[in-house]
Amino acid sequence: MSDQKSRDPFPVLYIPHGGGPLPVLGDPRHRNMVDFLRGVARELPEPSAILVVSAHWEERQPTITSASRPELIYDYYNFPPESYELKYPAPGEPRLAKEIHALIEASGASAKLDDARGFDHGLFIPLLLMYPQARIPCLQLSLLESLDPTAHIALGRAIAALRRKSVLIVGSGMSFHNLREFFATNERSDEACLQFDGWLRETCTDAKLSAEDREQRLIEWAKAPAARFCHPREEHLLPLHVCYGAANVDSPVARVAFNRDVMGKRVTALMW
Repeated sequence: MSDQKSRDPFPVLYIPHGGGPLPVLGDPRHRNMVDFLRGVARELPEPSAILVVSAHWEERQPTITSASRPELIYDYYNFPPESYELKYPAPGEPRLAKEIHALIEASGASAKLDDARGFDHGLFIPLLLMYPQARIPCLQLSLLESLDPTAHIALGRAIAALRRKSVLIVGSGMSFHNLREFFATNERSDEACLQFDGWLRETCTDAKLSAEDREQRLIEWAKAPAARFCHPREEHLLPLHVCYGAANVDSPVARVAFNRDVMGKRVTALMW
């Protein structure tokens, strides 16, 4: 790694991972998202490792996968048999897992390592599209069971130094996640989605917002227009808060990397 590369903060991504394994099974309602994920990796320098904060893992305290060869967790149900035969044999990185653990503990939080847990579909579905060769070491970092937005921003800040080590931090969730309303085409549902999407993009990308206002908006996200309609439960939004915390010092303003329909609803990806 060159000195210059080690000094430059690596990009941070908040991405949608879609509906279960459908993105890699050729589902046409995911075509926009699939095209984006395949293309976005080509915009980035190659990372030394990838750390995914997945909407599908919650623990009482921040927990990091530390196995050298993690298995896959097929944490979706009632899909075609081939979806349970998908492979993503990326190596883990136990040494980096220990470094991440130390960073979180140094911030004052208690963290733990998990050498038994594998990769859930919040990691292997998008990475099958972004980095199909599966040769870059991967790790996962859990969300917190508390679902406290302030704590997730703080968690992101704790791991921000990874950006100087060419680690790609990926928040894997969905900017809209109301399972009952996916595919609904009624005007109320579509308008609610667009209202929250507009608020989210403004909050994360408007350079006129002060750092304090931006953070307060993210902390109080449930006050945004149609917030609870779009996120009855916030586990698919909170990876964004971790990304924001990790990016905030060097890159406080995000850019919209993707804003298209996925499964009938407008969905946004952000890059810092």
